[in-house]
Amino acid sequence: MTKLKRLATKEDEIVDVKIPISNEELKDRAKQYDLLTPKRFATRYNKMLFLPTSFKWNGSEYPIQYNYCINPFCCNFGKEQHKFKDVKGKPSRYKMTGSSKDKGHKGMYCNDNPIGRGVSQNCTVTPLSNWSVVEEIKRLIEINSIQDVEPDYQFHKEGCSEEESTPFNEPKQFYKRGKSRGKSQRYQCKACKKFTNVLPKREETTTYHQQKNTILPMFAKMVVGRVSVSRTCDILGIGVGTYYHKLEWLYRRCLEFLERYETQPLQTKKFNEMWLNTDKMHYYLNNVRKKGQGSKKYTGFEDLNMQTYIVVSAEVLSRYVFRSDVAYDWNISMDELNEDTRKFKEDHLNTFSRKNDRLDWSYYPQEPSANDSENRNAYLHELGKITNRSRFVDGLNVDAPYTTTAHYWLIKQMVNADEWRMISDDDFSIRNAFYRVFTKELRLSDAHHFICQVNKTKSRKQCLKEFGQAKAELLDWGDIRGFKTKFLRTLASHYLTELLTSHQFHEEAISKDGERYRKYADNPAMQVSSASSASSASGAQSSSEIAKLQKQLRRLTDELKSVATSDMDAKTKKQKVEALQAQIQMVQAQIEAIQRQNQQAQIEKQKQAELAKAQKAAETQAKQNNSATPGRQRTPGLGDNVDTFA
Repeated sequence: MTKLKRLATKEDEIVDVKIPISNEELKDRAKQYDLLTPKRFATRYNKMLFLPTSFKWNGSEYPIQYNYCINPFCCNFGKEQHKFKDVKGKPSRYKMTGSSKDKGHKGMYCNDNPIGRGVSQNCTVTPLSNWSVVEEIKRLIEINSIQDVEPDYQFHKEGCSEEESTPFNEPKQFYKRGKSRGKSQRYQCKACKKFTNVLPKREETTTYHQQKNTILPMFAKMVVGRVSVSRTCDILGIGVGTYYHKLEWLYRRCLEFLERYETQPLQTKKFNEMWLNTDKMHYYLNNVRKKGQGSKKYTGFEDLNMQTYIVVSAEVLSRYVFRSDVAYDWNISMDELNEDTRKFKEDHLNTFSRKNDRLDWSYYPQEPSANDSENRNAYLHELGKITNRSRFVDGLNVDAPYTTTAHYWLIKQMVNADEWRMISDDDFSIRNAFYRVFTKELRLSDAHHFICQVNKTKSRKQCLKEFGQAKAELLDWGDIRGFKTKFLRTLASHYLTELLTSHQFHEEAISKDGERYRKYADNPAMQVSSASSASSASGAQSSSEIAKLQKQLRRLTDELKSVATSDMDAKTKKQKVEALQAQIQMVQAQIEAIQRQNQQAQIEKQKQAELAKAQKAAETQAKQNNSATPGRQRTPGLGDNVDTFA
């Protein structure tokens, strides 16, 4: 039988992080802190950029080092720092870049490839703190873990002759005295007669230490239905304290369910391929002052709502959500941040060397050192801001790249898949995190990233209209190709299959040494022009899209001519000609669709202009009629006169 569970805490030490700094270096940092300027101090400890940080979890050790090129088209993609000692000048694979004005913010730059195999695209990458990535992984593991409840039982009175015995190792030394209403077994020592209640097993009760258990089903429905806290308390007749107590109980029960029906089964499950859909959503937290910080003397100001992010990944077909992680650490305290800053001297380090770089406050402001470039006024300004922040709810926001990276790392450990397919919008934190965590799979072509972009400026009417047009065009395409089915998903699958056989997301380029290589081309597989009547940018975008399609059409036509005059065998020639003709027809259909949409947009624009003109004329006529009507003049009020000053 399973023991009762509780939520894990920091004290449980589920994840053991190995500090990547030796005691000797800590002593050296303390010595050099007052002797060096912040710039020279940060340079002295730049080795943290490429230094892995290891941690132990579930009996295994994992090293984390994600600072390398994350451009899949670059020859340095996924390769760690290296010094080419056999090449003249002994160049390195990467060098640091960045302005001295940006305190602690440095970048990585891909140098030219000195050994002649592959072309460097001179990429610039914003590095992460490997240590901070590990700390974020640790945070997400802890808040999603449960532990067995292990109470410290006292079965005997002081001086009992059987004080070493327990009901578990010597049950004959105890009487069973029935069970409580909470299903706790009651034991009595035969020697000293002391009564002790033992916690029930999970299978015996689900409501231990829970009052008003009858409201739990309704409470769960209201939480899922996003009913406000105050409204829930009013309906169920409970206080705010009870609300959060029930919420914690519900969260723990969900984790218990996942442990039994997700974590354990997935350990023995193997997938040939895994399709993931990831999105980063905005989320607003209530920013409430702490108790005792709302006096009249308090003049500081903070927004009532704090914007943070939630990173969610779900399986595409089943829509099963693997993880949903909030980019907010509510367990970090300002005292802990101050302690880390003092210990590791993080205020004078580059961002990639900081333990807490993942937080929006990566260090606690410190008194200016002897050779500090920061004056005291700047220090007091920063101190005032963080002091004001500490008067509100505990915790700090986490930068999205760190949460997303930890998010993908945990999914990779959870799911055993040979190949990965990831779908997302063009969000840099999602894209970069995926390229970092799945570097090996991307290099082996076992992972692919599909970027989907949606124009959110269109109205529902416009979207419905374009859907109807696209549906009709897809059905016509299916009829031309000879498909008997009218099922849109099947036709769309055939359409994309045909499109992707010839579409190229890259373009060819030639290096200064004459070597041919590929680089990323902003060339989506499918484009739909915006039909917004209020923006002239859509027309320019449509023209650009038509130009690209016409260029593609010319290329296909030239290729068709060359195939027709080639000396290949008849069967192969016929197949290539048919494929190219189909592609030409598809491109022509796309051009026609864009042109029709442009025409429709112009018509709608003209109609709106005429409508606006008519409304203006009517308003002018109405004003003239009012001014010509005799009557008592009234004093202008609200809505009549507005004075504008610029």
